[in-house]
Amino acid sequence: MVMVQESITSDLPGEVNKKDPLIPLSLWLDQTSRIMKYRRFGRTEWQVSEVGYGMWGLAGWTNTDKAEVAVALDKAVELGCNFFDTAWAYGDGVSERILADLLKRHASKRLYAATKVPPKDRNWPPVKGNSIRNVFPADYLREYTEKSLQNLDVDTIDLLQLHVWEDAWAGEDEWKSVVQRLKEEGKIRAFGLSLNRWEPENGMEAIRTGLVDAVQVIYNIFDQNPEDELFPLCRNEDIGVIARVPFDEGGLIGHLTKDTRFPEHDWRAGYFCEENLIPTIQHADALKPLVPSGSNLPEMALRFILSNPDVATVIPGMRQVKHVDANIKSSALGPLDQGLINALRPHRWVRKPTSWSM
Repeated sequence: MVMVQESITSDLPGEVNKKDPLIPLSLWLDQTSRIMKYRRFGRTEWQVSEVGYGMWGLAGWTNTDKAEVAVALDKAVELGCNFFDTAWAYGDGVSERILADLLKRHASKRLYAATKVPPKDRNWPPVKGNSIRNVFPADYLREYTEKSLQNLDVDTIDLLQLHVWEDAWAGEDEWKSVVQRLKEEGKIRAFGLSLNRWEPENGMEAIRTGLVDAVQVIYNIFDQNPEDELFPLCRNEDIGVIARVPFDEGGLIGHLTKDTRFPEHDWRAGYFCEENLIPTIQHADALKPLVPSGSNLPEMALRFILSNPDVATVIPGMRQVKHVDANIKSSALGPLDQGLINALRPHRWVRKPTSWSM
């Protein structure tokens, strides 16, 4: 179980401020929105901010402004965020270099940098039955570790992850030897896996090898499946859990309509294809009556994840300062009421990987 530090009273908007009834609740919320909580990141013993920073959208997404991104990143650090997740594939190293600049601007602070090695064949998810020697051969793993070290401009990567995984590879020895050597050489501090979309169980055999320190998995109100088998195993093996896609790529923001369209080069254009867009809107609309007074759908979605002590950190994408303020406020507000959590359970949406899901 993850230990949470710096916990505070968490009154919902519209309730009496129990912390000090003489202080208006709106003022108290403004003050506490700057309080970040930290959780133990599995066996690494790192204390990471429970709201981390997902950096995919900083490179290659529509309407991303580089200057605004830098301001948002600095704001996140100011408010206590210390865990940043990127990948070489996010703009072919662009996102990693953005993180490098952030690390330099805040060199006096302990910020954790996590990145990922892309599959050599560039298939997300991996092709079933393909050998790991075609996806993550030993020399390739080393090559991209060095690329990320150069992009991040660090001597050691805090967390190196594989960007896809198949548990059929768990018994192979080559990747294990490379990971062990990278740790021994001081190239990486910890090793993890980014699990394929909607396959939270596809990584459990790798965890049992003892070489995996962290897993990154899709977990949100819709995608509750990791609670069934993955989270109990991570708890037992002392694995740091990174919850990604907290807003279902935007579906849990609640702004999509049947007329929403993304530019062709934007990844979301494929994800929110006709087959997925309308069902996503319907599932999101069904949640709206459950949103607490004074709150909103994305805040409820983020607090749902933070209500689970098995999660060490959640990594929403934040391209603007307003996103940073809103998401970090969720940490200050604390877990949802158990009654609301119970009401959200039936909104689990079981989906299987398909051609557009990546």
